Amino acid sequence: MERIECRVAGYVLDFEQAKAVARIIAMSGNEFTTLVSWCDCEKGVHSPQCLQCEIKEEPAWEVYGRNHEGRLRISFDDDRFVYIFS
Repeated sequence: MERIECRVAGYVLDFEQAKAVARIIAMSGNEFTTLVSWCDCEKGVHSPQCLQCEIKEEPAWEVYGRNHEGRLRISFDDDRFVYIFS
């Protein structure tokens, strides 16, 4: 899975703003993309909520994303927000 790390200086993105930027990045060079999984580490919420997906203490939402055709992991500000797109 390709990893992209984004850092924003001088402005604090919220979850929805970061998701919109991530979608633009994911669409670059692709006709179609789907958000497979995500994590708002600041609030401690993620999707999907699949506990049985955990492998070796790796977050379940990240394992799910990788195993469901996730091709791109886009992270903002040291994993404050993370989005995995197919």
